[in-house]
Amino acid sequence: MTPLSILFEDGEALVLDKPAGLPIERPRAGGPSLEDRASELRLGFARSPVPVHRLDTDTSGCLLFARNPGALKRFNAAFEARAVEKVYLGIVAGPVAEDEGTISLSLSKISSAEKGWRMIAAKKGKPAVTHWRKLAARDGLTLVEFRPETGRTHQIRIHAQHGLGHALLGDPVYGDGNSAARTMLHARALTVHRDGKPPVAATAPLPADFRALGFGDDDIGA
Repeated sequence: MTPLSILFEDGEALVLDKPAGLPIERPRAGGPSLEDRASELRLGFARSPVPVHRLDTDTSGCLLFARNPGALKRFNAAFEARAVEKVYLGIVAGPVAEDEGTISLSLSKISSAEKGWRMIAAKKGKPAVTHWRKLAARDGLTLVEFRPETGRTHQIRIHAQHGLGHALLGDPVYGDGNSAARTMLHARALTVHRDGKPPVAATAPLPADFRALGFGDDDIGA
């Protein structure tokens, strides 16, 4: 069982470095999930903490939990007000010509019997904005920092595909899915500002599978 690493802890918040491959909720087909390990995250509190937002199963890194109902309400309001700063790192499966930019593509959900559900870029979809900058390139791959302004489902994955010209490495829905063991996306940092208190602020270290592809702390300024 993969040990759970805590990046931030106080009386109302907990930030976990979620391992890649571990879903937040119990899968319909069964198997391990964070939901099964909620009691491990109590850390002396009577209640199990509740996840405030979502990360895809493949995505590693910063996941915020609320330790009481009042904190959950305030954190949810912060996400809705776009008052949460989020930084992601992704490995794009190809070269990226420009150094930085902003991708603004509205997104909509579709489903079919053959492919199941997915998100697509659609003018009548929900607005989605992602700021990005290129950090490093190795062996035809590009390490990119993403700062999503909105929080749509699969936003970074689709914006990489359409806005940068290549999907994230290993993405089984929007890319080839065969080039890596998982979609190479990592929630690097999370900051939630609070009235009258220091912010909830956490940074997750670069995962081992990113390092195995030749990217390191020097590339991300760590």
